[in-house]
Amino acid sequence: MLLTMVDPKVLPAPALRHRLPDRLDWYALRSLLGPLVLCLCVLLLAQLLERLLRLFDMAAATGASSLLVLKMAATLVPHYLGMAMPAAFFAAIFMAVARIGDDNELDAMLATGRSITRMAVPYFLVAIALCGFNYYLFGYLQPLTRYGYQLNVHDARQTGWNARMEDNRFVTVKQGFTLGADSVGVDGRQLSRVFVERRDTAGEEIITAEHGRLVPSVDNKRLLLELTNGMIARDYPDGTVRVVKFAQGRINEDFTAVPPPFRDRGGDVRELTLPELRTGSAPVLRASLTAAEVAGEFHGRLARMLLPLLLPLLALPLGMAAKRGRRAPGTVFATLALLALNQSLQFGESLAEAGRAAAWLSVWLPVLVFGVFGIWLFRSSLQWPGDNPVMRAVGAIEAGFEGLQRKNKAARK
Repeated sequence: MLLTMVDPKVLPAPALRHRLPDRLDWYALRSLLGPLVLCLCVLLLAQLLERLLRLFDMAAATGASSLLVLKMAATLVPHYLGMAMPAAFFAAIFMAVARIGDDNELDAMLATGRSITRMAVPYFLVAIALCGFNYYLFGYLQPLTRYGYQLNVHDARQTGWNARMEDNRFVTVKQGFTLGADSVGVDGRQLSRVFVERRDTAGEEIITAEHGRLVPSVDNKRLLLELTNGMIARDYPDGTVRVVKFAQGRINEDFTAVPPPFRDRGGDVRELTLPELRTGSAPVLRASLTAAEVAGEFHGRLARMLLPLLLPLLALPLGMAAKRGRRAPGTVFATLALLALNQSLQFGESLAEAGRAAAWLSVWLPVLVFGVFGIWLFRSSLQWPGDNPVMRAVGAIEAGFEGLQRKNKAARK
């Protein structure tokens, strides 16, 4: 092994001790990056694949294109990213610290005088960066893409609109026509007792016919209307009316039905950006959105935005305890803790949006409890790294089960 001597006059020890970030910080960040990306990709794919199956089923039923399905899946990425990021960040810290412990690097760092608090600094710096990213994700990207997803779903459901009609229903088609029929065939194209109306600057024109049929044009880009035994009544601005009867005829205009327009953004509280929630302004803020709903959504987003700051407090002690090969208890406990926090946040948001509790209390109380527990667990690990109350409790439970097993074996003998 080649050792390099460093002149203390050139690089004094205090400079190495207080420099931020130092080599160990960069090493911790490199160890964190791989598991973070891996966990994030796995969680995102697992969530998107399940939704993709449902989207393709909807596309098959409505005739929507695969490209539209991919657009809908892309607008879902920010939603699932917000769900996957806390779990991926926690798992990455746990895996990185556990690997350092398995390689005895943790003991070497502690032996050099590096404290657990100092080792946690790079993880908290990443948490601060994630909080900044969460502000953009929860404050702007998720609301806009959520509306984009609903808009794409609306387009997908209306894809087959232009091929069918319903009995006794008037639809607005292109070129300003209104089309209706008393009865419609099974294929949606054969019409009986047809009524067509068109209004323009030149007056009003009404066409009635005993039978009609929607047929595609030669280029298959338009729907034309063929009529049998009909009558045309034209009302001119000067008050004159002209009536013409016909046996066969075709209206060479595009009768492709125009689907109803989708609502403006703002009909759902989750479609509002963070500044809109704070100020109460939106493109269309419907009266159905109460102040309690807005407050619950606003505080819920803030809580999830700041959640990464609490995760190192729990992940670091559990990861250090896993260096002894006991990863399962820490993993199970962390999973249950994150699930409990997520469910508590959702329950608090529901209480706030229903007006049953103040948003600042019902939303922030679970975060406060989780934070206090994390600080207590982190502080309890400072004196004896790798040992914490959670692992001691798990050890006590295991010892109790082992004692019961020994008593059962002794009773059988």
